[in-house]
Amino acid sequence: MNRMAPCGLILLFFALSFLVPSLDASEGDADPIYKACLEDCEKSGCVGETCFQHCKFSSDGKPIDGPWYLQEPLYQKWKQWDCRTDCRYHCMLAREEQRGNLGDKPVKYHGKWPFRRVYGIQEPVAVAFSALSLAIQFHGWISFFILLYYKLPLRPNKRTYYEFTGLWHIYGVLAMNFWFWSAVFHSRDVELTEKLDYSSAVALVGFSLILSILRAFDVRDEASRVMVAAPLIAFVTTHILYLNFYKLDYGLNMKVCMAMGVAQLLIWGVWAGVTSHPSRWKVWLFVVGGSLAVLLEIYEFPPYRGFVDAHALWHAASIPLTYICWSFVRDDAEFRTTTLLKKIK
Repeated sequence: MNRMAPCGLILLFFALSFLVPSLDASEGDADPIYKACLEDCEKSGCVGETCFQHCKFSSDGKPIDGPWYLQEPLYQKWKQWDCRTDCRYHCMLAREEQRGNLGDKPVKYHGKWPFRRVYGIQEPVAVAFSALSLAIQFHGWISFFILLYYKLPLRPNKRTYYEFTGLWHIYGVLAMNFWFWSAVFHSRDVELTEKLDYSSAVALVGFSLILSILRAFDVRDEASRVMVAAPLIAFVTTHILYLNFYKLDYGLNMKVCMAMGVAQLLIWGVWAGVTSHPSRWKVWLFVVGGSLAVLLEIYEFPPYRGFVDAHALWHAASIPLTYICWSFVRDDAEFRTTTLLKKIK
C-alpha cells in the first residue's frame, strides 16, 4: 500500500504490496527432501560441503566454539542468522538447484520465494530499490522545502502562503520512514522488522487519507482539520497498537489498508475530474502508471536468478511515480501561492 491525487495511489499500492498476508506453510517446506535436509543439517551443522559454526553443539547443547554470533562475519552479526535460518536457506538453495535440473519451477518456502542473499541481505534488489525510493522521497521533500522558503514569496511573519505546507512536511517524514523500514524489512525479515514495516505503512496510508480529504475539500480552518483528522488518527493508532501488542492479523490489516486506500483514491479521482488545476495531467499520469504497477503485485512470479521478482519491480516502479508525485505537490504549492497573491492584490 498520498500526495495529492497521485499520492493517494502510491500509498494504496505499497499498502497492497507490503500488507498482503504471508503464509507459514508453502509447497517448498512441505517437500520431504527439503524436510530431510533440514533435519540432517540441524544435527550435523552442514548442507553438503557448507557447514556453519553456530550449528556445532556439544553433548550439553552448548556451541563448541562459543556463541554462534561470535562466529559470524562482522557484516552478518547484526542479521542474527542462527542455525535454523541458515539450514533453511542452504537447504532451500540445494533443493531449488535439484528442481531446476529437473526442469521444475521455483516454489515458495515458509511463505517466501527462494531469494539469494548478498552479504546477509535477504532480498538485495528490493532493498536497493527501497533505498532509491527513500532517496527520491528525500529529494522531493527537500525540493518542496526549498521552493516554499527560498523561491516563493513569504508572508510578513515568514510563514508560507501555501496552506498545506505543514501537512506535506508530515507526509514527507512518514513516507521516508516507511521506505527506511521497508529496506530494513527486506534486508532481514524478523518479527520486529515486520511490525515496524507494517506499522509505518499503516501510518502513511492513514495520514494520506487525512491529507486527501483536507486538500481535495480545501479545508483550511484549523478546527475543521482537527475534526476530520482526530477520528482517523484514533483509528489508525488503535489499529497499529492491535497489530503490535495483540495480534499481527495480516488479513485484517490488508482490509483496513485497502479500505483507506480505496477511499482516498475515490476522493482524488473525483477531485481530478472536476478541478481546473494546471498540473492535473500529472495526476492522471500517476494514476495510469500506478495502475500498471499494481499488476506486478497481483501477478507475482518467482525471482529471476534468485534476485528480481514482481515485488522488486514494483519497488522500481515506485521511483518514477514518487518523482511525479512530488512534482505535482510543488506545482500545487506554486499554483496556490500565485492564486492567493493575486487575490491579496
